[in-house]
Amino acid sequence: MSTTSRHRSGRPGADPQRSRGATATGTGTRTGTRTRVRTQSGGALAGLRNERTKIVGDRTGMLADLQVVLVRAGRSAGNAIGIATRHVTAVVTPLGWSMLAVVAVSFIVGYAASWMELVAVAWAGTVIIAVASLFLIGAGGHDIGLRMPHDRVVVGDRAVGALTVTNPKRRRLLGATIEIPVGDGLLELPLPSIGAGGSHDDVFTVPTTKRGIIEIGPVRTVRADPIGLVRREQVWAARVELYVHPKTVSIPSASTGFVRDLEGHQTRDLTSSDVAFHALRDYQPGDDRRYIHWKSTARQGELMVRQFEETRRSHLMVALSLAEADYEDDEQFELAVSVAGSLGVRAIRDARTVSVVASERTPEFAKRKVFATRNLRTVTPVRLLDDLAGVTKVSSALGITDLARVAAEQVSGISVAFLVLGSTPTVAALRTAAASFPAGVEVVAVVCDAGFAPGLTRVGELTVLTVGFLDDLQKSLARSGAL
Repeated sequence: MSTTSRHRSGRPGADPQRSRGATATGTGTRTGTRTRVRTQSGGALAGLRNERTKIVGDRTGMLADLQVVLVRAGRSAGNAIGIATRHVTAVVTPLGWSMLAVVAVSFIVGYAASWMELVAVAWAGTVIIAVASLFLIGAGGHDIGLRMPHDRVVVGDRAVGALTVTNPKRRRLLGATIEIPVGDGLLELPLPSIGAGGSHDDVFTVPTTKRGIIEIGPVRTVRADPIGLVRREQVWAARVELYVHPKTVSIPSASTGFVRDLEGHQTRDLTSSDVAFHALRDYQPGDDRRYIHWKSTARQGELMVRQFEETRRSHLMVALSLAEADYEDDEQFELAVSVAGSLGVRAIRDARTVSVVASERTPEFAKRKVFATRNLRTVTPVRLLDDLAGVTKVSSALGITDLARVAAEQVSGISVAFLVLGSTPTVAALRTAAASFPAGVEVVAVVCDAGFAPGLTRVGELTVLTVGFLDDLQKSLARSGAL
């Protein structure tokens, strides 16, 4: 009996109830899978039916099918028309739209009124539009590189840009026109047809008659007809910047600053270690024995040490006014920028402590005047000239009086202050500006009056230099003893 029971159960210890339950569970799982598949298929069909229902509702038959086909065809045609419209509006110029309107009106009025001359005008316009459209043939695929071999030049020097166009495709690319925005202008260069893998190099000159920062680019290729009915542009290269520095004059190093030697200014402050000897005093505990004066010690019988006057390096400050009210014309302002650049560059090259500040403008939305200055970079001469290339005079900038007062408060340790301005401010305004600096600061006002004879005037503690030409700066400073 036990042997027969094991054979019926299928395996030793098997539970017939559990086996039937497992089989039933497996069947149920398979049935659930088929149910989910049917549900998903039914959902997709329901989605299709919903789309059709939106068009024809519950109707069936040939007319309903025809309506669905027409609606879908209309949607496709609408999408195609929209794409075509975007392409057309992107290439047709305002003149081209005017020509299209003239052609359409000529056709309507000409045929309606049997006006054959107007019909001829309409057909002639159609031919012109068709021929103009042929100039758009040819897809662009160029690789264009733009670079400036020298991105910093002095105003008036020649600046050359280089353009490299390559064809990376396996077919010839048709010619086009290259447009390069240069500042407020536009430069056009012809681009010939380039074979597969070929390249084309070209150079162009950037006008540098004015100081400033000129943005060049981005380069774009243009396909257009000679009349200007259609135009297609493609932008390729990024923009670059050209710094046009102001002119500067070389000032000899031996005459830079009020201090002509390396010791700097001597002050009345006494110290135990420096280079300017002052007197001898009794030795005190803690004094450096290196400064004991042994000969005096032998005579006095007591230790005597040397005492010095404390010296400091001169701190030169150049303040450039950007207020329109301080200048009569642009020529005076450009001369002032060149003077400020010449003074700052010489001080930087002599490794002196120098600060170059300019007037800060008041924003249009501000209710009150902003009393602040803009500090120009004096790390290297190039950085200073870069900042000077971008300065402009504005009506809302601080005048020379406010500029001097703010600069005197913000810049500490000034020993020499150059105030660079035009010929408009009065002598009283210059004296007020000079009075803003602490006692002991030598103030020099450099009045830039283009074409005027150089001169030197002393008003109390204030020195006023008049410079008519940039080359006069060195002579005027030498006469004043400032340089």
